[in-house]
Amino acid sequence: MTDLFETDYLVVGAGTAGMAFTDALLTHGDASVTLVDRRHAPGGHWLDAYPFVRLHQPSAFYGVDSVPLGRNAIDRAGLNAGFYDQASADELCSYFAHVMQEHFLPTGRVRFCPCSDYVGGEGDRHRFVSRLTGTTQEVRVRRKLVDTTYLEGRIPATSSPPFKVDEGVPCVPASDLPRLAVGARSFVVIGAGKTALDTCVWLLTNGVPASAMRWVKPRESWWLNRRFHQPHTMLPDFYVGVGLQMQAMAEASSIDDLFLRLEADGFLLRVDTSVMPTMQRGAITSEAELALLRQIQDVVRLGHVRHVGHSRMLLEHGEVATPRDALHVHCAAAGLATQPLRPIFESDRVTVQPTVWGFASLQFGLLGAAEALIGNDDEKNRLCRPIRYWDRPTDYLSAYLAMLASERARASQPVLAEWARRSRLNPLSLLGDHRDDPRVVQTRARLRETGPVAVENVSKLLAAHFSA
Repeated sequence: MTDLFETDYLVVGAGTAGMAFTDALLTHGDASVTLVDRRHAPGGHWLDAYPFVRLHQPSAFYGVDSVPLGRNAIDRAGLNAGFYDQASADELCSYFAHVMQEHFLPTGRVRFCPCSDYVGGEGDRHRFVSRLTGTTQEVRVRRKLVDTTYLEGRIPATSSPPFKVDEGVPCVPASDLPRLAVGARSFVVIGAGKTALDTCVWLLTNGVPASAMRWVKPRESWWLNRRFHQPHTMLPDFYVGVGLQMQAMAEASSIDDLFLRLEADGFLLRVDTSVMPTMQRGAITSEAELALLRQIQDVVRLGHVRHVGHSRMLLEHGEVATPRDALHVHCAAAGLATQPLRPIFESDRVTVQPTVWGFASLQFGLLGAAEALIGNDDEKNRLCRPIRYWDRPTDYLSAYLAMLASERARASQPVLAEWARRSRLNPLSLLGDHRDDPRVVQTRARLRETGPVAVENVSKLLAAHFSA
């Protein structure tokens, strides 16, 4: 055990959540902060991610509030042509290292302890252990522990496949694909989420023919259209997307009808239009990427994979033969945790959970701002109610209703309303620059007309769904 030191806040996790929260504490107060992370640098899961990953949203909406991310430029080539830039994994790791080295540490109020595991505490005394030396460090926390790991998910790069693989069957996570020493004659991509989508797109754009690919999809997913999630000059279309959601929520006769209306408007996308999706995790893609994915004709829909053998694959609802020379690409993981929701703000801790549909950096910065600017924990909890991470279409609707209720409460709280108005992490903070755009004028009128009806109708649709 080394000597005891003191800090105002002990933040467990230096990923996006911990960094955005800390940034708000530093900007809006005089607190000292110690960040502890098991990884060797700040950046969280981006340090482990597959190397061809990119943000599925524009860089402008991500990171910490005080330090812009990206070029704020429209890509002129590639699958993102015509849209604002999306940071790569390398750019994100470099960005968070820059934030730590050039913005956090020079304040003299931040201590960063990488390669360290938080092991718990009692009262105001907490401990973490160095992964390098095994030394236990004790710290007295004057204000609060900030736990960003409560709902931490699992990713394929750092998780074993959630199915049995016979010895000798080639099976790698997506992160290993760029490092293959010997090419494969065919690929079997297992998973239906963003990792699987990115993997299929990467293989197709790197010369693998669609005829050499099989996609094993336990579920079909709804995807958000990137066209409606752009900043700066394209912000009016972002606002149009908000209006389209509210109109569909107001007019839909069922949950399926609501999603089909949003698909007809182009707001939502699905790869296979013959299959009704049962997943909606809020990931964003483009019509150009979907056009590529639709080239893959060999799609297996027999539920989750249970066992991959040398010649057969056993799934939840059947089995299929697999070529002996196929490389299986594991893109499946448990995903986001499903712990019970708990109050975010307590007297001795902050348990980071989502409060906003989508836009991770916005909600984590918001929690840091609330902690720094509002003194009463009950008031913070009233303004920042946790919502469950979304997985099914109904989760999207429940989360959206909860977000609208919290946003109404925050709009009447001057301090947080002003923070949201100024924060670069808020996608609509610069909407005033486009107030006279006809799309903005029309959408504003649409929201006034449909807003109250949408909330009432979606509540009824959800009640009918869960009582059926």
